[in-house]
Amino acid sequence: MKTSHLFIAATLSTALLTTTTYAHNKHSGHIQAPVSSAIATEFDIVHAKVITQGSHLIFQQAVTGKVGNKQPQKKGQLAGAEVYSYVWPTSLNSSAVGFEADQGILSLALTVHPDFDDTPLYDEDGDGNKTNDGDKWHSHWVVLVPDNACGEGALKVKDIAQGSSPKLPVTWPNLPIFIDSPGFDFTLAQSEVLVRVPLSSLGFPESFSFDGVTAGLKINQQVHAPLLCVTDVFDVASGDLSLPGKSK
Repeated sequence: MKTSHLFIAATLSTALLTTTTYAHNKHSGHIQAPVSSAIATEFDIVHAKVITQGSHLIFQQAVTGKVGNKQPQKKGQLAGAEVYSYVWPTSLNSSAVGFEADQGILSLALTVHPDFDDTPLYDEDGDGNKTNDGDKWHSHWVVLVPDNACGEGALKVKDIAQGSSPKLPVTWPNLPIFIDSPGFDFTLAQSEVLVRVPLSSLGFPESFSFDGVTAGLKINQQVHAPLLCVTDVFDVASGDLSLPGKSK
């Protein structure tokens, strides 16, 4: 790993208060990342970018190997289930996609997890069953926050407190975490992953800052809060999660 959980969590904690400053970062455009032989090639980021193409934003990552070539080992149960993910943390407010405002770091993620399905509106494999597609790559918006309950300095997808009723996107998959299942189009081809996000779904933002991350997450063995923890950070495009990228 090029950076530690503790450093990332500290950076994210600061980012919760200072995301508006990212737009003024001296870096702009795409992020170039160094190659590391210590990282599995399918997760070793070489560059990341977000560009406007017609009515869509294209979120892109390129790696040294073949994207999507590796999946978590199936465990046969939700407890302890693992998730692999290509992630774009952004400076966008959580309210941009329909969550309650100011909840944490709004991040786009392309994920795969063979032990559960969290896209109840979509039938990714076209077999007529909308509840058996977790082993197919699919998109999410998630809100990330630090939580030492996941391990010192680790991150999680923010839990929804029991008894609370925060504002949530219309495609929220009825899980007790800040996650959305928007069903965006994507491609995994050779060394490149692309996710197409309609500009209208974000309220046509002029520009925002971003980073690129590859990570492993895991469902809590007790299946309660914290429900979904970031357990492995494989790579961070910027090296320090400073969100130096600028959407174009």
